Amino acid sequence: MVLGRPLWDIAIGPKLDGSELFGRARGIIAIGDLAVGYLAIGRIAVGIFALGGLSVGVVSIGGLSLGMLLAFAGLAIGGIALGGVAVGALAVGGLAVGVVAVGGCAVGHYACGGAAVGEHVISAAERSPEAVEFFERWIPWIGK
Repeated sequence: MVLGRPLWDIAIGPKLDGSELFGRARGIIAIGDLAVGYLAIGRIAVGIFALGGLSVGVVSIGGLSLGMLLAFAGLAIGGIALGGVAVGALAVGGLAVGVVAVGGCAVGHYACGGAAVGEHVISAAERSPEAVEFFERWIPWIGK
């Protein structure tokens, strides 16, 4: 026990008595079908650091990821989101939506991509001077 919680808890699959259909893990380190902990790994993971099919955390990695700070996933939603579809203040992905968006299809105040839409854009069709200045200053390898 640490801070009143188990250091680790591993719970995968149904209980033998049939009372639960999937494992519920709760601990500092939680590994299970439904994992809740500081470090959570599972089909559904909730924690400060979460890794899973569906993950929610401060830093989150998964198929569908909601991260308060960072999200990496097929579908990522977070402050900084990276994924196939990314939504966040800074979004990088195939489809990126954010204040600053970079991707194949980017939608944002500052947007850079093949098909970019926004106030200040770098795309195949246009190069806004404000966008070039912004990206050269903050993300130099993109503005070139």
